[in-house]
Amino acid sequence: MNDGTSRREFLGTLAAFSLFPLEQEKPELILYNGNILTVNDREPRAHAVAIARGRFLAVGSDSDVLNLASAASKKIDLGRKTVIPGFIDAHSHPAEAGLMHLRMVDCDLRSISAMQAALRERAAKTPPGEWVLGFKYDDTKTEEGRPLTVADLDAAVPDHPVHVAHRGGHTTYSNSLAFRKAGIDEKTPDPPGGKIDRDPATGKLTGRVAESGNALFDKAIPQNFTRDDHREGVKLISKMLARTGITSATEAQGSPTDLRAYQDAYESGDLLYRAYCFINFHFLDAMIAAGNRTGLGDEWVRIGAVKLVCDGSISERTARLSTPYEGRPNDYGILVMTEEELYTHGRKAHLAGWQIGTHANGDVGIDTTLRVYERLQKESPRRDPRFRLEHCTVVNDGLIARMKALGAIPTPFSTYVYYHGEKMRYYGADRLNHMFALRSFLDAGIRATQASDYPPGEFIPMMALQSEVTRTDTKGNVWGPKQRITVEEAIRVGTLNGAYASYEENLKGSIEVGKLADLVVLGRDPLKENPSTLVNIPVERTIAGGRWTFES
Repeated sequence: MNDGTSRREFLGTLAAFSLFPLEQEKPELILYNGNILTVNDREPRAHAVAIARGRFLAVGSDSDVLNLASAASKKIDLGRKTVIPGFIDAHSHPAEAGLMHLRMVDCDLRSISAMQAALRERAAKTPPGEWVLGFKYDDTKTEEGRPLTVADLDAAVPDHPVHVAHRGGHTTYSNSLAFRKAGIDEKTPDPPGGKIDRDPATGKLTGRVAESGNALFDKAIPQNFTRDDHREGVKLISKMLARTGITSATEAQGSPTDLRAYQDAYESGDLLYRAYCFINFHFLDAMIAAGNRTGLGDEWVRIGAVKLVCDGSISERTARLSTPYEGRPNDYGILVMTEEELYTHGRKAHLAGWQIGTHANGDVGIDTTLRVYERLQKESPRRDPRFRLEHCTVVNDGLIARMKALGAIPTPFSTYVYYHGEKMRYYGADRLNHMFALRSFLDAGIRATQASDYPPGEFIPMMALQSEVTRTDTKGNVWGPKQRITVEEAIRVGTLNGAYASYEENLKGSIEVGKLADLVVLGRDPLKENPSTLVNIPVERTIAGGRWTFES
């Protein structure tokens, strides 16, 4: 092994080539007569693949691959449909989202009145005094053109505590009873790294709480999910992801409970995507004590990075910026953790062999996080730490150069320009040319990923491709055109780059012999599609490990 090949890479490559002695193995499944975009530079196009024991046995021409068939091999004619590797969502919250879909009110509605009706309906079915919880509310998508208020929620549900999370995940909106249950009143001070909104004229609570202020509600809301609930949540979200072509996802704010849920779902046959499970830093000591670290697990459930949080949200306009938000001259956003706190937790993880993924959205947050990573690597060098910058939204040339020098991996929001276009005006035209900066990352040789952050962003990979390629929202507005990339580049970002971010580029992310048989069959060829209709290309089938996880 030379210095350029890590032990992980060497073992992954060895496994890939030793698993299938071609003279012995026979295909279980052959897909032929296809237009296969492999994302493998050595063989970028193919017509057929053979699959055995969940891996690609052969990739090539129809005749070469069909000649491998035995009497038991199942053969499927793809009818020239386009095949690409399974999509990898490198930052989302699927286990948590699955639980939310099971138990909470989906507030992705287009008016406050519709939201009030949905919460009122749930309250009518909820035992007296118990919490009514909502998620996916978006203050910029309702027809009233104003945020949800405590008065709105009091009018809808006065006799249950109501707590509604913004889909961005960094702010919440509550009624009066919920504030009382959480011990918050007009005199409660803003906690470090958080904000409790008050009306500037009256000093009364508006209903909105941001960032670490939400910990007060977390303590008050009963956590009564059962082990089976967690498994059912993974089962539900698995089906949702598989329908869109996702075969792997990073659980970006996981816990030991989530790890168990993934294992339970795998054992019951309900896990349809490969989970790379980050662990929130609060659980780090216990995980280290148990001998766990990044990479432990198998091809279906694997421990990922330790998760830290530096600053706020893009969709909720709390990310920490060096210059203020448009139209808000005194608002620079929020730093959730201090640099020293990030360093303390990061050092513990770094010395114990963990990958680190830090939520850093604004240029100030990214700068702070990079200083921590640079300090860790200077004090205790590791050959391949693959530091991650979760979201890494607002950048500049200096930040990009430092990321390249560190080998750091950004996971920018993939669907935000398309889906959250109405929020882009808060950033201004110049800054938008430095946001979700895939063109700049790729030109610098940085392996950026596709990432939805669902629930905050939509997880539909074809929407991600359209957003990245056109930088155009649903109303035709263009935001940051200098960061456009090509369709081929976007496919690589959503497949092989995602595998690299989890140290699994030798296991998945491209259609190659020996790799895991994860692929998507599309209704049309994205390379021949009008970029403005990429989102409409249907996913016809999804395979993970040689198993159909979705068939239209």
